[in-house]
Amino acid sequence: MRMPWPADEPRFALNGLEMWITGDWWLPHRAGELYPDKPPIFMWLSALSTGLVGDIRIGFALPSLVAGAATLGLSVDLIRRLHGPHTAFIAGLWLLASVQFILQARTAQIDMLVTAFILLGSWGLLRHALLNDGVRYFYLGCFAMGLGILTKGVGFLPLLMLPFWLMAARHASTWRSSGRRAGQLTSRELLIGLCWMLAAPLLWVGPMLVMSFVSGDSELAAYRDNILLKQTAERYTDSWHHLKPWHYFLTSVIPWAWMPLLLTLPSWPKALARRFSRRDLRVWLPLVGAALMVVFFSLSPGKRGVYILPALPLLVIGLAPMLPGLSRKPHVSWLGFALCAGLAGIFLIAALLGVFGYPALATLAEKEGVVPWGWWGLLGVSGITLCTWLKPRNGLLALGIWLVVFWSLWGTWGARLMDPVRNPAVLMAKVAEKSDYQALAIPDFREQYILQARQPLWHFGYKTPEEDQFSRLYAWLKEAPQNRWVLLTPRKLKRHACLDGAQAITLNEPDEQWVLLPGSAAVKCQGNPDAAPMYLAPTSVSNEAAQLIGLPQRHTLMPEVQP
Repeated sequence: MRMPWPADEPRFALNGLEMWITGDWWLPHRAGELYPDKPPIFMWLSALSTGLVGDIRIGFALPSLVAGAATLGLSVDLIRRLHGPHTAFIAGLWLLASVQFILQARTAQIDMLVTAFILLGSWGLLRHALLNDGVRYFYLGCFAMGLGILTKGVGFLPLLMLPFWLMAARHASTWRSSGRRAGQLTSRELLIGLCWMLAAPLLWVGPMLVMSFVSGDSELAAYRDNILLKQTAERYTDSWHHLKPWHYFLTSVIPWAWMPLLLTLPSWPKALARRFSRRDLRVWLPLVGAALMVVFFSLSPGKRGVYILPALPLLVIGLAPMLPGLSRKPHVSWLGFALCAGLAGIFLIAALLGVFGYPALATLAEKEGVVPWGWWGLLGVSGITLCTWLKPRNGLLALGIWLVVFWSLWGTWGARLMDPVRNPAVLMAKVAEKSDYQALAIPDFREQYILQARQPLWHFGYKTPEEDQFSRLYAWLKEAPQNRWVLLTPRKLKRHACLDGAQAITLNEPDEQWVLLPGSAAVKCQGNPDAAPMYLAPTSVSNEAAQLIGLPQRHTLMPEVQP
């Protein structure tokens, strides 16, 4: 129903598409330039799913969908082994209803995939610790953690449960798992498991290191240092963006992201106290793991809400034996009813105000280019109808059905409304038409514009300073001013006064304005061909890429812009 949306989806979709059409699989690239911020495993899956399915609209989202299904399946499987099928079914519904889980399973970001690997690691560790099924499951879990490290660096998080497990195993007469002794782990077995964990990332890191040292390529050396140091230890200990206070997850993320599971929160103290008195390791080991994951990410100055997603399945696994009983509590049903009625009421009131031209909403709709009153109105009416029909005693059922309606409308009607705004296909089609499909440069580019390019598209390096980019741009434009163009924002045009603004063609998106300039607009500018590198985006000149994106066939390239 939609193309990849910013901020992260277009980047990973572009990485994967570029891998597929160029055959350069080992190191991910972004529009021809090495992409050093993430290891390649998510991009590999995106490339395979897009190439094999033949449509980027389906392929870019498949890795997260499969990872979400795997996370749900592994959670339910472990709960079934620990507590039986009925408890597993109820707990699985709570996980599936959680806002953060379903949101990330529908979003093509790395976080759902790394959560699946972290949960597979937890599944293997807990199979051995709680069920004593054999050390081979611990080894499997460790290898999955290694794949998680190769995905986003934090795959080792299940090991946070290790000290508590070893303590419980040492005091086996006190801590029990359904009447069974906790699984034992020797130092030798722990060492073997850690070797398995390191083996997975080394399968990629080892050859990458050899390539970087043997080639003598400075760009590849910078890639190596960035991926191994800056994006791991430095990003955790000395983050340079997404800076938040220590309580950010507790006060700004968990209260909405883990709804509606948090409706049962008032009953947790009493229920957990009973489990603690029984020293039930099946409850406390997963809960300790979930809590330590939140603490781990809270200690870093850089925080994003998606970071704590791996803690959510572990929280459900720990609470699982209590959830059937908590689901029948009258106050939980009333809270579910209130939440459903409140959210539906907000949507209905907003839709009615929008229809009658409430100024703030009318301004917002004009700015964003979306008129969602029908969509919001249907959400409101459906929620109020469910609450009226099912009554407060069935409030959880009403909320669950409404969530199905909400996500179904979000992925169909909502996606259709928002896609033209969040996807610059119309803008890039106008740019290609106005510039006669000739070579185009975008300084300070964004990945969604690269994806929708209908002509040869050049850029000057993602992190190259602006002054160096424009110095190189001037030289490039002046080499062939009759068949080269540049796309930039009016703000940048004002900052670079040597460009002839009289030749600018103004183009508008709902939330941003652009100007298109021919090469002749740069005749008064002083350029330097050595100021910055230049990269040609492979997807912008590939007919196969155009077919996968759903664009027309590429036009014949001018001789001077052949890749």
